[in-house]
Amino acid sequence: MKLMIVDDNKEVRIFLRSLFEDTADEIIECSDGLSAVRLYAEHHPDYVLMDIEMKRMDGLTATERIMKENPEAKIIIVTSHNNTNLKEAVKLLGAAAFVSKDNLFELENIINK
Repeated sequence: MKLMIVDDNKEVRIFLRSLFEDTADEIIECSDGLSAVRLYAEHHPDYVLMDIEMKRMDGLTATERIMKENPEAKIIIVTSHNNTNLKEAVKLLGAAAFVSKDNLFELENIINK
């Protein structure tokens, strides 16, 4: 499995990497949505773990751009924001799932099923 982690917080990227380093063959990391769009086109990961609030391009815009070009992309929004409107917006963009940063271990269940 090829995994891309997109988060502007280095500690979060390190933690997410530690969750999947035994199951992922390759892990690509970046810190903003603009890099995520470019790296998705280059690597075509099986899953993308996408934060929302980032500089240069936010995760919702990056998700929209990736999904427009790659409707089969499996993007999981990983955020500390947890409200109904945001969850609905994420669903409309075509993201595969929405996970709160308060419950990051839920990612293992989603990806490993």
